[in-house]
Amino acid sequence: MPAQPPFDSFVIFAEMRTGSNFLEENLNAVPGVHCYGEAFNPHFVGHKDKAAMLGVSQQDRDRDPDCLLAAMRRETDGLPGFRFFHDHDARVLDRVLADRRCAKIVLTRNPVDSYISRKIAGETGQWRLTDMKHARRAAVDFDAGEFAAFLDRIQGFQLNLLRALQTSGQTAFYIGYDDINELAVLNGLLAFLGVGARLDAVSARLKKQNPEPLSQKVTNFEEMQHALAEMDRFDLSRTPNFEPRRGPAVPGHVAAPDSGLLYLPVKGGPVETVESWLAALDGADTGALRRGFTQKTLRQWQRSHPGHRCFSVVTHPLTRAYRAFCRHILPTGPDGFPRIRETLRGSYKLPLPQQAPGPDYDAAAHRAAFLGFLRFLKGNLGGQTALRVDGSWASQSAILQGMAQVVLPDMILREERLAEELAFLAAEMGKAAAAPAPCAEPGPMPLADIYDEEIEDAAHEAYRRDYLAFGYRAWRG
Repeated sequence: MPAQPPFDSFVIFAEMRTGSNFLEENLNAVPGVHCYGEAFNPHFVGHKDKAAMLGVSQQDRDRDPDCLLAAMRRETDGLPGFRFFHDHDARVLDRVLADRRCAKIVLTRNPVDSYISRKIAGETGQWRLTDMKHARRAAVDFDAGEFAAFLDRIQGFQLNLLRALQTSGQTAFYIGYDDINELAVLNGLLAFLGVGARLDAVSARLKKQNPEPLSQKVTNFEEMQHALAEMDRFDLSRTPNFEPRRGPAVPGHVAAPDSGLLYLPVKGGPVETVESWLAALDGADTGALRRGFTQKTLRQWQRSHPGHRCFSVVTHPLTRAYRAFCRHILPTGPDGFPRIRETLRGSYKLPLPQQAPGPDYDAAAHRAAFLGFLRFLKGNLGGQTALRVDGSWASQSAILQGMAQVVLPDMILREERLAEELAFLAAEMGKAAAAPAPCAEPGPMPLADIYDEEIEDAAHEAYRRDYLAFGYRAWRG
């Protein structure tokens, strides 16, 4: 019994000016393979000026892209496929990425070459070339801002593809622009697709349009070189993030009893203070606050409160780390994390007292213990420890990114400006509110008593992403 082919369709993920026409031309020369062009381009069907394909009109395709996908499989004697660019119908992207029987081919090209080639084609009106005698020449300007936006779109799409393949346990056939005229590579692609036929030669019909070096195609080549030198091609300035992704935390969201205010609490921030203020806004106590949302009931709340505001509050990273330490690590009482505390003492050698701090626990001992905790946090948030990243000290940027999966805060308040920013929110609801109560600070002594440059540096090392994301400077008490 013959083995079942690995795929029953394919998609070529590419962009304009990456050689996708040439790749399609070669695949269509193979018996049993048919590529239907840009089948889901929003402006045409398959190829320029075409408004129907396989009996499916552009209107029918736009209404339900599945009808064209089904027609390709039904009407093709062999393996059907199409080319897909980042701005094509996103509904189709979701379908093919989830379909393990659809082979994924990723075609890439140096983005500078692709960008310049696209500008030249736009200038000359020539998008395909079959003979050099018809070639049109042009030199174009390099626009650094335009290129940066172009690169961001393309790289974002490629990263989304990569993540979708990784999380679904799939792989793709990656092919570069410089490899599409290699017979052995094209035949390797056919082997990947599970096609028995092979090419004897590469198509000679389509020609490379602009073989000249970039210096001859760009009018401001020297300016382009300087602009590209300023771009961080290898993302060297990126702050690596190995912190676990966080969920949307919808059950933790809190709504005012009546007013259209939704609070997205960040653990370690002034949660009790804000909740008390939120309840008082409607003349109630905290027992009247709406809690325990699901995604369904949250959407119902949003629909029933037109003009609602969703807000969160961020805190200086050092203040928040100090709270976490004093509330959960230093004490041995009910709010503490005793197993984590013991592991920090034993495995990570934090100079914590064996029991609750006593009379001999002075500022020097407190500073040493907290500094050790900050240094532990750097490794913990960097994925270098076996201990969990608790929400009390997880980075605020990661927490807010998790929340944004379901609801975006349209205001992010600062704890250090809490009174005036909450007053603004109250005014948005047409109410005057009392100032929030001061936040009760935990610990045997104020942070100011042990603060110094070494403490600040350790906090910055642990929470580099939060300092950058929220623009925090050194702690000022």
